[in-house]
Amino acid sequence: MPSSLLLEVPALADFNRAWIDLTDWLSLLDRVIKSQRVMVGDLEDINEMIIKQKATLQDLEQRRPQLEELITAAQNLKNKTSNQDARTIITDRIEIIQNQWDEVQEHLQNRRQQLNEMLKDSTQWLEAKEEAEQVLGQARAKLESWKEGPYTMDAVQEKITETKQLAKDLRQWQINVDVANDLAQKLLRDYSTDDTRKVNMITENINASWGSIHKRVNEREAALEETHRLLQQFPLDLEKFLAWLTEAETTANVLQDATHKERLLEDSKGVRELMKQWKDLQGEIEAHTDIYHNLDENGQKILRSLEGSDDAVLLQRRLDNMNFKWSELRKKSLNIRSHLEASSDQWKRLHLSLQELLVWLQLKDDELSRQAPIGGDFPAVQKQNDVHRAFRRELKTKEPVIMSTLETVRIFLTEQPLEGLEKLYQEPRELPSEERAQNVTRLLRKQAEEVNTEWEKLNLHSADWQRKIDEALERLQELQEATDELDLKLRQAEVIKGSWQPVGDLLIDSLQDHLEKVKALRGEIAPLKEKVGHVNDLARQLTTLGIQLSPYNLTTLEDLNTRWKLLQVAVEDRVRQLHEAHRDFGPASQHFLSTSVQGPWERAISPNKVPYYINHETQTTCWDHPKMTELYQSLADLNNVRFSAYRTAMKLRRLQKALCLDLLSLSAACDALDQHNLKQNDQPMDILQIINCLTTIYDRLEQEHNNLVNVPLCVDMCLNWLLNVYDTGRTGRIRVLSFKTGIISLCKAHLEDKYRYLFKQVASSTGFCDQRRLGLLLHDSIQIPRQLGEVASFGGSNIEPSVRSCFQFANNKPEIEAALFLDWMRLEPQSMVWLPVLHRVAAAETAKHQAKCNICKECPIIGFRYRSLKHFNYDICQSCFFSGRVAKGHKMHYPMVEYCTPTTSGEDVRDFAKVLKNKFRTKRYFAKHPRMGYLPVQTVLEGDNMETNLQAEYDRLKQQHEHKGLSPLPSPPEMMPTSPQSPRDAELIAEAKLLRQHKGRLEARMQILEDHNKQLESQLHRLRQLLEQPQAEAKVNGTTVSSPSTSLQRSDSSQPMLLRVVGSQTSESMGEEDLLSPPQDTSTGLEEVMEQLNNSFPSSRGRNTPGKPMREDTM
Repeated sequence: MPSSLLLEVPALADFNRAWIDLTDWLSLLDRVIKSQRVMVGDLEDINEMIIKQKATLQDLEQRRPQLEELITAAQNLKNKTSNQDARTIITDRIEIIQNQWDEVQEHLQNRRQQLNEMLKDSTQWLEAKEEAEQVLGQARAKLESWKEGPYTMDAVQEKITETKQLAKDLRQWQINVDVANDLAQKLLRDYSTDDTRKVNMITENINASWGSIHKRVNEREAALEETHRLLQQFPLDLEKFLAWLTEAETTANVLQDATHKERLLEDSKGVRELMKQWKDLQGEIEAHTDIYHNLDENGQKILRSLEGSDDAVLLQRRLDNMNFKWSELRKKSLNIRSHLEASSDQWKRLHLSLQELLVWLQLKDDELSRQAPIGGDFPAVQKQNDVHRAFRRELKTKEPVIMSTLETVRIFLTEQPLEGLEKLYQEPRELPSEERAQNVTRLLRKQAEEVNTEWEKLNLHSADWQRKIDEALERLQELQEATDELDLKLRQAEVIKGSWQPVGDLLIDSLQDHLEKVKALRGEIAPLKEKVGHVNDLARQLTTLGIQLSPYNLTTLEDLNTRWKLLQVAVEDRVRQLHEAHRDFGPASQHFLSTSVQGPWERAISPNKVPYYINHETQTTCWDHPKMTELYQSLADLNNVRFSAYRTAMKLRRLQKALCLDLLSLSAACDALDQHNLKQNDQPMDILQIINCLTTIYDRLEQEHNNLVNVPLCVDMCLNWLLNVYDTGRTGRIRVLSFKTGIISLCKAHLEDKYRYLFKQVASSTGFCDQRRLGLLLHDSIQIPRQLGEVASFGGSNIEPSVRSCFQFANNKPEIEAALFLDWMRLEPQSMVWLPVLHRVAAAETAKHQAKCNICKECPIIGFRYRSLKHFNYDICQSCFFSGRVAKGHKMHYPMVEYCTPTTSGEDVRDFAKVLKNKFRTKRYFAKHPRMGYLPVQTVLEGDNMETNLQAEYDRLKQQHEHKGLSPLPSPPEMMPTSPQSPRDAELIAEAKLLRQHKGRLEARMQILEDHNKQLESQLHRLRQLLEQPQAEAKVNGTTVSSPSTSLQRSDSSQPMLLRVVGSQTSESMGEEDLLSPPQDTSTGLEEVMEQLNNSFPSSRGRNTPGKPMREDTM
């Protein structure tokens, strides 16, 4: 807004400030609304946000009168100003703020509606999720209940039926999963601006589990179908194979008989025919080799499942019969070949056969070597196992050939003469025939030995390789199972971790619950450490066995270890963050109190949890809150009140209002004390306990008086005041009784209710109180005026005379009951007179009297009204009375009556009668009959009190200062200089600073002692006056005080409104100006007044008639 307009229309400045404040608040509120995110699917979080939105909407509605006032002010400004620019700006700004208000309200309502819909959708999704998880649990239970059973037709058929039933159930349950997925997709789509991690992760987990179950069921169904088909086909294939074996045996027997005929080798045509028939037989054998192996494997598998049954015995017999026939058939085929090859070229063929076998063995050895190394994962090793099983079948098939060849060579070398060997081996030079035969024998024998050696070597190599494969398969399967289990556990923990909200977004009240949940998760994942170690041990064992893990397995291991470490770090960080948040922001923290001060001030905490305050502008620290310092400074304005009881009460009233304790009812205070179990009055309370109890008190007051109570400020101020009263040394602890005394004394309650409650705190279980316990109560009570520097006016800090006075009033009983204590307190003993005066000050604040002050001419009189009982129509307001001002013709020692509330006609007549009576009394009478408004309890003959102890304390402190001792009073931590210094300089500066602190404290203590000495002198002067009075008069002053139970209380407020008769003291000392009168009976009627008038005037016979006893207290 242009400054020229502000100069021309000054009222625009106030309007502009109010407009800026409201628009800034609306902008901040709109930003807060847009920044608030909730965890979709978390009903508790959504409900908490709905409550927040409701409270925010209520705040907005509470501020509507501010908007309406601003609009009204704008209309008034427009009507008052003729400046068109100003009118245009006002119109624009009102339109802007109305639009902004409507937008914020619309955003709030839309957000609230969205949250309600989110709550409904999340509830439906959670219900659907529960149903989906339920069917998942049922499916898992059925899968886990499946066990490997016998491979019989009935058993397999039963398993197939179970599997098909589960597949059917899965198709039905698919609806539950689809519903949960549809609702989850709706949440993800409609509330994408909020936190949807929980919904997303849970949905992915459900779908992954559902897919895994489907896959396992399908694989099991396929495997069972294959097993069923195998069981159906196996008997047929076995019968068919056995029938073929019978035919082949017949053919082999015929050929064997033919090959053993005499002179067969001379018939070359017959040999070729038999060779052809043998090749046909051998071809059939090779064609049925795979069939034989499959039947053998399947038969062994079925046999293992039927172990222990009769069917197993029968099947074993049939398999043994098949194996025997198969073995015999192959042997016969090899024998047939051996006989057919026994021709003149046999030497060459044997030599070539041995060479072929050597080459084949070498090739197979190379092939076996190429199968190494062992694969790095289960599927690769399983494939290697399949390849090697085929390799071993090939060896098994070749074994009869090799054995037959070696047997043929042995027989040949044994049976053939040396002459026949000469033709086989031709040397380049002529050798004797015997030597050539020996060379052929050595060659064949050598080749046969090499074939035998290589064959054994190959078999050993194959067996060793199979052992390694079997061991690797076992270890890798164990590793895979362990990694799968660990992965599942980690994924479950990661789902929980993924649902965590940032710690900064959590509600303070929920920090402890979240902390407990995270600790529970930490306990649940603790066993995973062993599982991770087990997985790593398995990996190391495989490496020790020479098995190099595959890149997939290595990646999986690294991923699992990384995830485990990240999970551990995340959990520990979460616990640490929640601990810190709970420490700094939780119910046991003082963080929320940091807002009680504003810059340049900062609230800090000493090691014993006591708060202190740093002023960053002056680089200083102090124990008192800045607002408390301002309050104490403002109390100095009341020092011009002459009467210390009223001065103390008015200071306490201002303090009571500043601490908002005038809003606290006694029942609410008791509820808060009971809630925190503060029953042991002798127990100490630390700072956190005090803060927690005060927070409970002020939270309740804020609910009842939202616009009057600032919880952080009130808690901090009240804590500051309690420490100033009961913990001046800032130890960080006060007694429970002290805490109760301070709070109850300043709360809003009837005076006698306070007396009853405080007496109950020090009374025994039987309801009686001894001197020691009463002394504790009075000691804590006297600390309240003492903190204001007014203790000397109330008998000093020595409470022993007050205790003695109370028990003397009770006829020196060893214990007193509540009724006697109340009767004594109604006399308003000197040490406690400030409390009833506080109640009268509070009751008089709103009183309005239809009278005019004869001094300052104020009309009507607000507050206390003081009516003269010496002059007619003479009234003084409280300001003039407290300052000691009087009008001409009225003396300070004249009697006056104090009113807290407007007077009644009966009181006016009564006072009129008293004025008439006092008209006939002389000045000498008033000077001779002064009245005290309280019960004096101390004499000059009594022992040392606290002031004497203070003097001794001062001397002791002075001696400690001279010897550089420690200061008895602590000071708040000071801000250290930031400039670099040498250690010696720093030490000197620290010592100088410490000495300055000692000096300041000693000077302050000396000032306190001087003030107390002055108060003691004043008190001594007053006591001397008391001793000068006649003994009878002193007795009347001490015992004839009327009870406030008969005083008038016509206010609906809980603060008692007492009618008091007071008069001015003749002494001018400040220590004597606190004298008050006890309450008077205000029920006097017209007849009693007339009777008093008649008795007060001389009779017609000329003599004085003593009047009816009536007390008139003077001040």
